[in-house]
Order: sequence, then C-alpha cells, then structure tokens
Amino acid sequence: MENHGERGARERWEPLAPGIARRRMPVWDCTIGAVAGPSGVLLVDTGSSLREGAEIRREVEELFGRRVTHIALTHAHFDHVLGTAAFAGVQVYGAMGIDVALRDGEEVRTSAVRQGVDADAAEEAADLLVRPHHLVSGELTLDLGGGRRVLLADVGPGHTGHDLVVLVTDSGGAPEVVFCGDLVEESGEPQAGGDAYPAQWPAALDALLALGGEDAIYVPGHGAVVDAGFVRAQRDALALRFGVS
Repeated sequence: MENHGERGARERWEPLAPGIARRRMPVWDCTIGAVAGPSGVLLVDTGSSLREGAEIRREVEELFGRRVTHIALTHAHFDHVLGTAAFAGVQVYGAMGIDVALRDGEEVRTSAVRQGVDADAAEEAADLLVRPHHLVSGELTLDLGGGRRVLLADVGPGHTGHDLVVLVTDSGGAPEVVFCGDLVEESGEPQAGGDAYPAQWPAALDALLALGGEDAIYVPGHGAVVDAGFVRAQRDALALRFGVS
C-alpha cells in the first residue's frame, strides 16, 4: 500500500545533497533545513508555530527514518524559532546572544501576531519558547556519524546580533551546503529591522563566503538556493545600501 504521508513529505522537501534537504514553509517562505547522519539528524530552524514544528518533526522522521537529535536556530525571529517546543529532548544550539533575545517570549509573540500568526497559536508557542542549551561563540563542530560533520559558526552580527550559519561537509566529496539564515535572502531584499547591525552585515557575509568557498551551495533563509556569486552580489548591495565598505 502506498504511503501517502511519505509521498507528501518528499514532495515538500527539496534534496540538496545525499542526506541533506530543505523545505520552504508557507506564508513567510522561511527555509527549514535537515541534515542526516548515521547517528543523528540536525534540523535548521523550526517554523512559526507548534503546529508547523510538529509537522516538520513528522516529515523529517519520514524522510530519514529517525528522529531529530539536534536543532540549530539561525536567529531569534518568530518564523525560525516558534516550533522548537515540538521537539522534546532535542539539543538546541544558537549563537551567543540569542538566549537574551529569546528571554522575553512576549516580544516574539507580539512580532508573530503583528506579522499575521494566529494570536492563540502565537501565545501557545511563546509560552513554551525554548532557549538554546548550547551557545556558540566562534565555531562548533557536530558529528552526525559516517563522516557527516556539521560546522556551526557565529558569523554575525548582521541581520541580527546573533546570526548562526550551518556548514555541512561530506567526506564523499560532495559540494558543501551552507544554511545562511536571513543573512542571505533570495525572494526579496534582505530585511533590516530594528535589531539589525547594518554596518557589520557585509563583514558577516565575507565570513560566510570564507567558510563556504566558491563551490558551496548556499541556502538563504527565504527563497531559492543560490551560489557564491549571488551572496557576493548581495554583500556588495548591502554595503552600498548602508554606506559601508
């Protein structure tokens, strides 16, 4: 008998490399990434509600046949963090400073409602808001087994004061995959809110490019997958926009 749930999950998740996939969530087009190794599965961001988080959890288990063991939060905006409580017992990582940004669930809730999240769903998720168990200053490598290593790097500030990027390497020689969070956006102009650091954003993208190199696959926080040339062009556009070198 055909498994319609699995078929649906596979239709919604875009494969990037063996054991690496991403899903573009509805409404805000936020990217969720998943990286599987023999001994663990890392999720990059968790969606904008507990319902989305639970859906992502089920789909990742269908795709890879095992549960999420680690979560990396790229930054503290609601569409990237409010699904985290749907993953009980998972180790959560974020850049140094994200714990402060997530200390007040009311601020995240207010932002979510302002952007159109159902008020009750936003309140429920904010009440259960999960702050990272592990804060990354500089770089931290996770081993998911079988040569699958994932580098978590705090390259900000830029889009926020705590921008974490995720670099996936593969001993088999496949191109590296870089989950950029909202340091890079393809579906629209990068958003610089009140918590952005415009003068330092271009330098964060320089650090991102130094990590990934010319041949990596770059996965924006919103939009289609891009290459190093796109990231470099966006870096230069941001420098011009904010009047920095």
